[in-house]
Amino acid sequence: MATTGETSLVLEVVTQPGQWRDFLALPHRLYADDPAWVAPLDFEQRQRFSPRNHFFEHARMQAWIARRDGVPVGRITAQVDELHLRQHGDAAGYFGMLEAEDDPRVFAALFGAAQDWLRGQGMERVRGPFNLHVNEEVGLLVEGFSTPPFVLMGHARPWYGPQVETQGYRGVKDLLAYHIRPDFDPPRVMTRLAERASERVRVRALRRKQLAEDAAIMRDVFNDAWEHNWGFVPLAEAEWVETVSTLAKLMPDEYIQIAEYDGEPVAFIVALPNLNEATRDLGGKLLPFGWLKLLWRLKVRHPHSARIPLMGVRKSHQHSRLGPTLAFMVIDAVRKPMHARGVTNVEMGWILEDNDGMRNIIETIGGQAYKRYRIYEKEL
Repeated sequence: MATTGETSLVLEVVTQPGQWRDFLALPHRLYADDPAWVAPLDFEQRQRFSPRNHFFEHARMQAWIARRDGVPVGRITAQVDELHLRQHGDAAGYFGMLEAEDDPRVFAALFGAAQDWLRGQGMERVRGPFNLHVNEEVGLLVEGFSTPPFVLMGHARPWYGPQVETQGYRGVKDLLAYHIRPDFDPPRVMTRLAERASERVRVRALRRKQLAEDAAIMRDVFNDAWEHNWGFVPLAEAEWVETVSTLAKLMPDEYIQIAEYDGEPVAFIVALPNLNEATRDLGGKLLPFGWLKLLWRLKVRHPHSARIPLMGVRKSHQHSRLGPTLAFMVIDAVRKPMHARGVTNVEMGWILEDNDGMRNIIETIGGQAYKRYRIYEKEL
């Protein structure tokens, strides 16, 4: 426990159950008057910080909570991911899970603690927010505060960005989320290319009876496709297998599509029912009857919105005519079952702002960027 220059502001390292409860509960107070905020499910948040989370097999973390006169007013985490360090060798640590009142003293205390801990871990720079790593919730919302976040996307108060910048951070990458309707009219040029490729390209849905095999295929394609993207960290096998197993319980097989070129898997796409639409009025609680509502909304009514969080095309095809054709073919294959289930609103993202190729494909089929997230960095 440490006090700051303001005697009533106390910073605590989060280790005890009561501290964790306050840490996880803080957003409920900070967003109480924000109609766009969606409370994350309590059990999912607890699992995120559980020692059983496979993330901690290759990463370490510290968490802090700030209190003023005993009342929680801010929180933050700092992480060191060995997979990132092995991939990039840049001595960069992460910050994440940032929430705080609009008070520069609170932000200074939180970031001061996180930065000191990262220095002690041998890091030379800090980057974030990552909740908790680059393959989860990434970036700080800086545009698009008036609409609710989709599943596995973050939300923020408008003052977060300016307050982070007052701590000496600069934006290093902007990420975009696109809105698109699944009933778009495919551009004729894309349908012609898809027709020509169809003799050698087969697009198929997830095979539930061969789930482990298809999970391995998607992980292999993703790790190849994204290898040279900014900030890339390979999907760890244990984390990915658990993720796919969980997702398979929540979604139709047709929400995952895999493209094969001459029998070789070369591209894939994943769509998720927008869990946030189904849980928005639950306040993060599944007990006593929230789980029944959630199950009915997912399996019977089905959300009218969905998100496409993952898509990849192997590097060997990315700079050929076949690359955008494969991307269009998996998008086209997944949007049809979404449309058939009554989905009218799809979010595609995140997309790096400087990923001109993917942005061009999305905008060609009618996608419009409507949210912007920013990744910040600071030298230590």
